Amino acid sequence: MSSDFFIRLVGMVFFSIVGVYIGNWLGRFDNTQQTFYVMTVGLVGALFGLVLTPFFTTRPLRSLRALLNRLSAEVIFSGMVGLIVGLIISALLAFPLSLLPDPAGRILPFIGVLFITYFSVSLFIMRQNDFANIMSALTSRREDGGTGSNFPTSNRTTLLDTSVIIDGRVADIAKTGFLPGTLLIPRFVLNELQYIADSPDNLRRQRGRRGMEVLAELQKAPSVVVRISDIDVDGVREVDDKLVILARQLKCPILTNDYNLNRIAELQGVPILNINELANAVKSVVLPGETLAISVIQEGKEQNQGVGYMDDGTMVVVEGGNRLIGKTVDVGVTKVLQTAAGRMIFAKPEN
Repeated sequence: MSSDFFIRLVGMVFFSIVGVYIGNWLGRFDNTQQTFYVMTVGLVGALFGLVLTPFFTTRPLRSLRALLNRLSAEVIFSGMVGLIVGLIISALLAFPLSLLPDPAGRILPFIGVLFITYFSVSLFIMRQNDFANIMSALTSRREDGGTGSNFPTSNRTTLLDTSVIIDGRVADIAKTGFLPGTLLIPRFVLNELQYIADSPDNLRRQRGRRGMEVLAELQKAPSVVVRISDIDVDGVREVDDKLVILARQLKCPILTNDYNLNRIAELQGVPILNINELANAVKSVVLPGETLAISVIQEGKEQNQGVGYMDDGTMVVVEGGNRLIGKTVDVGVTKVLQTAAGRMIFAKPEN
């Protein structure tokens, strides 16, 4: 038996009894029609309870639950702290306000409670990151014996996409400390990762299992804070759309290397942290005229070209390098080309 059906039955019985009492009271004005009033109003009460009871019982509770499910733990905690602070301030001001002449002495304490509580909750939610940083700084100073030499931990939250978990490089980046704060993984991202790991396709299954291993590695790292949350977005089925909406609600960036998600998020004003862009940004800077030692490993696309790679994976195209395959030679850089796939270097052998 569903909760809605049970509540409808309870409401039907309750309002039918109320209707019988109302009908009996109306029938006192006309004793000849008392039975008619009792039956009619009782049936109307039963119909009212059967149809409308869920709209002011289970439906509001379900909407409140969905709203709380969309909010992060930080927002809920900040709101509760703001509510407590607002009630304390209101209680302190209620007594002096009640000493004012009537009607101000009776009205202003109530208005003060509403206004101060609303203002306090709004303030703590809007400045939740600032308050968290202050608490982190105080905690760090207390743990350091009051010297305050430790830097406070950043309170930034970063959403992780499925693609970046499968990629695997996020674990190494997080361990270096370049991703401060909390790495948040929503439950729907974890479900998508599990779906990929259970795929009948061998390649997709291996990628999904690799993602599971990366998550386990992140959770074991002592310097990385990983949190898996049941927070969800109602009315949206696509994972990318849920991530964008969730990032806008939490005001946090998305860590991904998905090109389509990158563009969709940028159009909606959501900050993106792209691992591919980071990898391109940290590659070695090479200028035309410099000399490199390159091992030519294969032929290039054009005639007489050879291809080698630098230590960071940057492709080096060597003119006339097809005869040098398998050898390590000194080459002079002639041109550096930046493409969407990364940086390419063109060079010629020194000898």
